[in-house]
Amino acid sequence: MFDLAASPQAVPAFDGVDNAGVVDVITDAARQQNAMCGRELAAIGELYARRAPQDDVDRENWAIDGHENLVAEVGAALGISRGRARGRLHYAIALRERLPRVAAVFARGLIDFRMMAAVVSRTELVEDPVLIAKLDAAVARHSPKWMRLSGPRLFERIDMWVMRIDPAGKRVPRERTENRYVEIAPTDAGLAGVWAQLHATDGVALDQKLDALAETVCTADPRTKQQRRADALAALAAGLTAMRCECGSPDCSAAQRRPATDVVIHVLADQATISGDSQSPGYLQTFGPLDSTTLRDMATTAKIKPLVMPSTGPERRYRPSAALADFVRCRDLTCRFPGCDKPAEVCDLDHTVPFPTGPTHASNLKLLCRYHHLLKTFYTRCGGWADRQLPDGTVEWTAPSGHTYTTTPGGSIFFPVLARSTGELKVARVVEPPRLTKGLMMPRRKRTRAEDRHYRITSERRINEKGLAQKRLAEQRRRKHAERYDPPPF
Repeated sequence: MFDLAASPQAVPAFDGVDNAGVVDVITDAARQQNAMCGRELAAIGELYARRAPQDDVDRENWAIDGHENLVAEVGAALGISRGRARGRLHYAIALRERLPRVAAVFARGLIDFRMMAAVVSRTELVEDPVLIAKLDAAVARHSPKWMRLSGPRLFERIDMWVMRIDPAGKRVPRERTENRYVEIAPTDAGLAGVWAQLHATDGVALDQKLDALAETVCTADPRTKQQRRADALAALAAGLTAMRCECGSPDCSAAQRRPATDVVIHVLADQATISGDSQSPGYLQTFGPLDSTTLRDMATTAKIKPLVMPSTGPERRYRPSAALADFVRCRDLTCRFPGCDKPAEVCDLDHTVPFPTGPTHASNLKLLCRYHHLLKTFYTRCGGWADRQLPDGTVEWTAPSGHTYTTTPGGSIFFPVLARSTGELKVARVVEPPRLTKGLMMPRRKRTRAEDRHYRITSERRINEKGLAQKRLAEQRRRKHAERYDPPPF
């Protein structure tokens, strides 16, 4: 790959290179990109082989086991979310333990990430070591020729080899009714997009309900039908049975309906923006920035609560006061573990230096989601995770490998005043090894990770084997019928 300098002008030069040479650069760069991706997964697999098995011996029933500890470290190293890091580790383990020949082809850059992910997914039900070795060799030999295939065609080729070697190992399509979801994400300034897939009956019911709510205003309402249906969804979420009309007429009974909602949302904004003296955006939790106009419209009916900056003295109790908790949540906005963006409302308040050695103070408090709170609590012994908090809310994490990662409070990006120092604390950091009884506090799995995987694969294979048995029975009946069939003479 190209070794680019920091300057944006430092780009590869193609002076004197003909078209064929440029195409050669494209193919060479693509192959090197694939090879480096393969090297990354090989390194993750190596780290897993060195660390996870040892950690899992005594913690295999823990909700946060050695596997999840490694996921956290991979996520911090790559600066990605826990879900993406878990996916990388899954691929790395599969390539190392089940598909070494495919891994070698990937490391040479002959296949790309898409191909590798498809192979890992479509061969997951093959468990017999002899059969998976045959399948690994066959796919490694043919997969470079499949690079041009579309997704469905690629699955067909992989499934063809699975069916030849282990017919019961073909992946079972999910029931279409299982593909239900609702996703909400910011789309435009002050707007959010909603994408959903429901049961057909629920979709019809929701459609009719939105139409009915949209008709509860008078004919003078200035909104279009599409706008009223969108607002009807918000009214439905608020538990309202009728919408408030926006005609503005004092004679309209629908215009007098309450605009209140049963749902509480938290918006962070400068007082100057609310008063109109500033155009600085605010922040809506889990959504992002809100423009000043939308903020001022919301402020006409919202309850405004000033954010109190913390005092310099620590609080004497373990649980912080409401004012201190509000400040920490507004300062941090999300979980403070590297790569995690869980919002404040689902995070715990964590003492960086454990209480009572560490005081209940803004300089010693931060947000951690429950997952990373458990990780920090149970993986802080020698060779585990360590964290250090600075007076401005910056947190420095040290991973088990010794690498350090720094996270800054999200609120300070939008409101620099929240990054002001809350006071230097002089606390002797004492890290005690976790007691054996602490394991009782860790949430436990009903099945170990290995048992869960075996159960899932066995369930899918059982469905396949039942289908294959039915096909064999039907074929036997057809043959017996053909043997007894004596066509009449003509």
